[in-house]
Amino acid sequence: MLRRPLSFGLLLPLLLAAQPVATDSYLAALPAIAKALGSASTSLTVFALAFGIGQLPMGSLADRFGRRHVLLAGLAGYVIAALAGALAVSTLMLTAARAMQGFSMAAILVCARAAVRDLHPARDGPHVMARGLTGLGMVALVLPILGAFITQHAGWRWVLVGMSLYALVLWVMCWRGFAETRQEAHQQAGGVREIFADAEFRGWAMLAAATYGGMFCFLLLSPMVYIAYIGLSPGLYGWIPSGGTLIYILSTIGCRHLLRRQSMVRTVQQGATLSLVGAGIQGLGCWLLPGHAWPLLLGHGIYCMGHGIHQPCGQAGAVGNLPHLAGRAVSWSGFIMMFVAFCLGQTAAAFDDPSHSLGAWPMVVPMMLAGTVLALLAFIWLPRLRTAS
Repeated sequence: MLRRPLSFGLLLPLLLAAQPVATDSYLAALPAIAKALGSASTSLTVFALAFGIGQLPMGSLADRFGRRHVLLAGLAGYVIAALAGALAVSTLMLTAARAMQGFSMAAILVCARAAVRDLHPARDGPHVMARGLTGLGMVALVLPILGAFITQHAGWRWVLVGMSLYALVLWVMCWRGFAETRQEAHQQAGGVREIFADAEFRGWAMLAAATYGGMFCFLLLSPMVYIAYIGLSPGLYGWIPSGGTLIYILSTIGCRHLLRRQSMVRTVQQGATLSLVGAGIQGLGCWLLPGHAWPLLLGHGIYCMGHGIHQPCGQAGAVGNLPHLAGRAVSWSGFIMMFVAFCLGQTAAAFDDPSHSLGAWPMVVPMMLAGTVLALLAFIWLPRLRTAS
């Protein structure tokens, strides 16, 4: 069969969306999985850990063998792992399947982000990533609602079957239409020491890690907060992350407009203000109005506005100075992001007991911490990098 290259602008958001397909559609299923198998949060945190660790070898493999081969292998592994999860009969089996899925997803996202750097100069990276993340958001917008609907009417196993079908369709699209993007001229010596010696990499990678760490704690604990603690139905809960995703989409579009008029540092300072204010509103809600949903919803929406600015800037900024090590720089940036998310998520989940004696605080405190770190990075660390350069 003759392969006809597809537009990378079409494939990028679909490839990036493999992550929310594996997480956002899974959220409303967590209480049902916990009821059926005895535990659910472990499968999500181990998934995040496997995704983070898996990016390290995937970056080197993508630099050595090319983006296309590693990408196709990752999509195939994603298909198989999701099906294995759908057939799980124990927490251990589900966790193992999700770990394999996270490892496979690492290959997908590393290759997608490295291809952005292959095809576009550093100055265009944030704009391209913002467009890709806008498309990702459009896909992710329906995922929590769809996942809740499937969980409520067909059962949680069919959510995982849906993930497998998504990856299978994407594998066919990439096999037929994804051409190799690695530039042979960029195959130069270099490694981890050079990556971490780059101050721009360290600053922007930490920005991406901080914003995602706060968001991951929402993804992990919001089903327990809104469904088990506040008492919303799974179907009604599904609209909450979808609403956040809609705000995120609009924010990535706004980020592109801001970047045309001002510097990236100024843009993330505005985003950090939003992140800190949003998390602060949630904290005030937990303190003054425990058990009420609306302060949590308002604060989450404002935090998502900041998240839509930080993600494209952080992901593109981390690799901007390292085109010859794009795969490995992307992989280390992604590892840092998921390692921070895993540590925050595991710590926060330890404080969420079945009686929910701490209310929504286990979800909110990590988001407040993330907002504080984002403000320190945006107003102190990143301006110094620009001044030094």
